[in-house]
Amino acid sequence: MSRGRPAFLAALLIAAALAARPAAADPTVHVVRIADMRFGTAPAGVRVGDVIEWVNADLFEHTATARDRSFDLDLKPGATARIVVRSAGEIAYYCRFHPGMTGRIVVRK
Repeated sequence: MSRGRPAFLAALLIAAALAARPAAADPTVHVVRIADMRFGTAPAGVRVGDVIEWVNADLFEHTATARDRSFDLDLKPGATARIVVRSAGEIAYYCRFHPGMTGRIVVRK
C-alpha cells in the first residue's frame, strides 16, 4: 500500500459523510394578512429561521409591533414587510395605531 493511500481513503470517507448529510431546509414564508381592521389567522408550524410576512390589505395604515419590541413594522395600505424568526417561543404583536388589533405566533425549534 502506498503512503498516500490512507490519507486519500480518509479524505474520501469524510467527503462521503458530508455529502450524505441532509441539506438544511429552506425557510418557509408564513403570511399574516391584515384586513378589516384585524390581523388574519396566525400561521401554524412556524420554525426558527422561517420568515413571517405581514401584508396590509386594509384601507388604513397599520403596524406589526412585537410586544417585546424585537420588531416594529410600519405598513401603509398595500405594503408588505418581513422578519426572520430568530428564536423559539411566542411572538405577541399588535398594531400601535389600533391597540385592539393583536396577534400571537408560536415558534418551534
